Amino acid sequence: MSIKMPEPDQAVLARRDEIVAALRKIVPGEGVISSAAEMIPYESDGLMAYRQPPMVVVLPDTTKQVSQVLKYCHANGIRVVPRGSGTSLSGGALPLADGVLLGLGKFKRIREIDFDNRAVVVEPGVTNLAISQAVDHKGFYYAPDPSSQIACSIGGNIAENSGGVHCLKYGMTTNNVLGCEIVLITGEIIKVGGKTAETCGYDVMGIITGSEGLLGVITEVTVRILQKPETARALMVGFADVEAAGECVAQIIGAGIIPGGMEMMDKPAIHAAEAFVHAGYPLDVEALLIIELDGPGVEVDELISRVESIALSCGSTTCQISVSEKERLLFWAGRKAAFPAVGRISPDYLCMDGTIPRKQLPLVLRRMKEMSEKYGLGVANVFHAGDGNLHPLILYDANKPGEMDKAEAFGADILRLCVEVGGVLTGEHGVGIEKRDLMPEMFSEIDLNQQQRLKCAFDKDGLLNPGKVFPTLHRCAELGRVHVHGGKLAFPDIPRF
Repeated sequence: MSIKMPEPDQAVLARRDEIVAALRKIVPGEGVISSAAEMIPYESDGLMAYRQPPMVVVLPDTTKQVSQVLKYCHANGIRVVPRGSGTSLSGGALPLADGVLLGLGKFKRIREIDFDNRAVVVEPGVTNLAISQAVDHKGFYYAPDPSSQIACSIGGNIAENSGGVHCLKYGMTTNNVLGCEIVLITGEIIKVGGKTAETCGYDVMGIITGSEGLLGVITEVTVRILQKPETARALMVGFADVEAAGECVAQIIGAGIIPGGMEMMDKPAIHAAEAFVHAGYPLDVEALLIIELDGPGVEVDELISRVESIALSCGSTTCQISVSEKERLLFWAGRKAAFPAVGRISPDYLCMDGTIPRKQLPLVLRRMKEMSEKYGLGVANVFHAGDGNLHPLILYDANKPGEMDKAEAFGADILRLCVEVGGVLTGEHGVGIEKRDLMPEMFSEIDLNQQQRLKCAFDKDGLLNPGKVFPTLHRCAELGRVHVHGGKLAFPDIPRF
């Protein structure tokens, strides 16, 4: 493993048998997994290039048990790594050798469906897709739809602020979550938000969403559901070069049209997805845009006509418009299966995640092509074109000496490029361990220290998911210290608490 994690606490490891016994009293039966063989499925998440067996796995099924586990770990100085479905692509749920892996997989109940308030209350282990399926009979759905929605859990979606192909118009997870029940490292249970869009006080929901398990453990979630649009149709538009496709994206948004989703794939991704799903993708194009428009039927017809005209003006070579719901879903099936499809053409790949201003898309794609030649590794591009969220898939073979290192370096250069052109390190996969050491590329030391002060307010001992997000984790006492020079405090008249 090229990424360094915190050194194991040998004193904690020496007490492993005692810790396992104590946890079995809190979560009896099959709720504690401690044998090496049984813990193998938990040694990594979706970023499988990095692996680390946990000290012990705990699978509670009630909020009370989560509270008691965290209270015990806090009292005994034991690190804890929360885990949902394990689909994270940034190593956010990578275990620690001296840590408790706290799995929320048993929290799979839908507690309440409230159509009057357009809200659903669920446990964190409920999958993203299951929420939409639970309300489909009334014509409702949950808007964020990551490609892994059949498997990823809503708790993990909140931890990483997941998006999906429809986040352009309907927002990320943070725009669709109304409330949470959270257990702090001390075992204290708090509730933030509710069924209303606005709540008084600090925006704690905004802090928790995207916090990557560093601040607390989510045990209940309230999400907003939306009524399905009257009409939804998709266009599949091919281009002879990726620059033309990028220009088409910019012109559509510039015209004031906000599609329900707008995705792009380059030639390697198109061929992989078509061979996997047989969605009818054109194979003689360099770039493919899938653009979905939704709303009242008359409006959709008008918008389709406008988008088609824009595509032709940008040099599109093919344009197919869905004529049925089955065909619309087939267009999307290839895009949603792009990641596993690419897995068929390469022994291994790293799925990157960075976001750029839309206007920089042609430049970034050209630079990535140059990097591909520099490193001698292929790359397939699949991304949310509408909001500039890139997902380059770097193709390599881990069995070939040095290729993993080259893939990591290639990925780091892509993320540096995103920041260089005015973008950010992550769009929806989170920082985790993958982007942790690149955080100084985007944030100053002052920025990072301030972010860590927020963590200290929730977890002053740094026991929740340490080793993630921050390249250098300071002790909270260091971040809170007051500088004294020459025996005198600066600004002595300011009240200090």
